[in-house]
Amino acid sequence: MTAAPTETRQYNAPDGHEVSQVELKRRQYRVHQQIQSTITSLISTIVFVVVIVIGLKLSPGWPRVKETFFSGEYFVKSFPHVLDGLWLNIRVLLVAVVGVAILSTLIALVRTSRSPILFPLRILALIYTTVMRGVPIIVVLYLIGFGIPGLGLFGRIDPSVLGTIAVVMGYSAYVSEVLRAGFNDVHPSQRASARSLGLTSGQTTRLIVIPQALRKVAPALMNDFISMQKDVGLISVLGAVDAVRAAQIDVASTYNFTPYVVASLLFILMSVPFILLNDWYTERLRKRELSGGTV
Repeated sequence: MTAAPTETRQYNAPDGHEVSQVELKRRQYRVHQQIQSTITSLISTIVFVVVIVIGLKLSPGWPRVKETFFSGEYFVKSFPHVLDGLWLNIRVLLVAVVGVAILSTLIALVRTSRSPILFPLRILALIYTTVMRGVPIIVVLYLIGFGIPGLGLFGRIDPSVLGTIAVVMGYSAYVSEVLRAGFNDVHPSQRASARSLGLTSGQTTRLIVIPQALRKVAPALMNDFISMQKDVGLISVLGAVDAVRAAQIDVASTYNFTPYVVASLLFILMSVPFILLNDWYTERLRKRELSGGTV
């Protein structure tokens, strides 16, 4: 007696290609694994949150902490003031981003240049980046914010302007090193090919080197941008009425720390979109590198 042949059914995929039953089982297994992983993650998250909540509830000082830091009444009262101050942080951030982009690019180009004419500038750029990366940003704010007015050359300068200058000077050192690493990571053959096509040195840098370098170091640049979003709140030490200073004023009048929580939430909301964008772009670069695609 002859056994009946095993039948392997073929199914049409949406793109017109036939999908075997084995492939369908693989896909079903992947879906099952994904669902199981999602359920496990959800359960572990719920358990973690429950443990944290129970731990807080059982803490002897929780009622006092809740009243002092998480008061709904003071949250509503302080929110408009802190939000008004946040607009100053946003304006400072936008100006600082442009300033950092320009200054850090110039520093990175000077440091990667091999021209003997620029040797003094390379030494100056090296000293600048070394010093600025070694000094805390809040110290830079104090030095700029109180040092420049002390010279008496420009009259009264708005604290937000001085704070913006300090942020630009501090972050340009970090960002310039990131850009310099990106410039050096571009293969020399790219420059040679561009020059062989008749491009000048400036055109090669602008059209070939900078675009490739930016793609390579984009995640690191976005991390610096996210850090800058937080550090613009330090301009409050110079007297600028930003979100942090507005919260401090409310705290001084109410003796309740909820306004600081309001300021923290607003800074978090401002940062979350860029954090998610950075994570997405980093994962995208990783997948393209693994697949052998162009970064």
